[in-house]
Amino acid sequence: MERRSFLQALIATAVAAAAPGGEALAAGRSSLRYLRPPGALREEDFLKHCIHCGQCGEICPNRCINYFGLENGLASIDTPYIIPREQACILCMKCGEVCPTDAIAPIERELEAILSGVKMGHARVDESLCLSFQGLTCGVCYRACPLPDVAIYVARLEQPHVTDECVGCGLCERSCIQLPQAIRVFPEYG
Repeated sequence: MERRSFLQALIATAVAAAAPGGEALAAGRSSLRYLRPPGALREEDFLKHCIHCGQCGEICPNRCINYFGLENGLASIDTPYIIPREQACILCMKCGEVCPTDAIAPIERELEAILSGVKMGHARVDESLCLSFQGLTCGVCYRACPLPDVAIYVARLEQPHVTDECVGCGLCERSCIQLPQAIRVFPEYG
């Protein structure tokens, strides 16, 4: 373990133990809905392989990658995450190119590779909130999707329908004009 990581973990443990609700923090329980970058390993393996170098966030042209402090537990400190409503992933795949440990696997920026290698999450439409299901026409989520007619298609009045090919980049959630948003991406980690 690098000296910086060791000191951060030591300080975080002390803070977590002293803070109210420190047990939940130490156990890594969070109510935060987040995504890992595209190509990230399953959560347990990702946490084992990520060395907290920050290169994925530095290369991200969309600046969607953030880093955990204590809010997601000790094991997640300094690991990358994305909140799609704040800033979604544009599937540039640069983060996997620079990851030195393959915690984020390198994936070619072409359709078949993205569909087979990216499992960030899956979008779900709340029809009770979606304007297109209320008799109005919208289609903003469909137009924001980098994989239109593959991950999402529209029917009558531009009603969005998410397919099993959705990779969970979050661009649909980010673009939704409803508050709360009518389409949300739920993570695939675990």
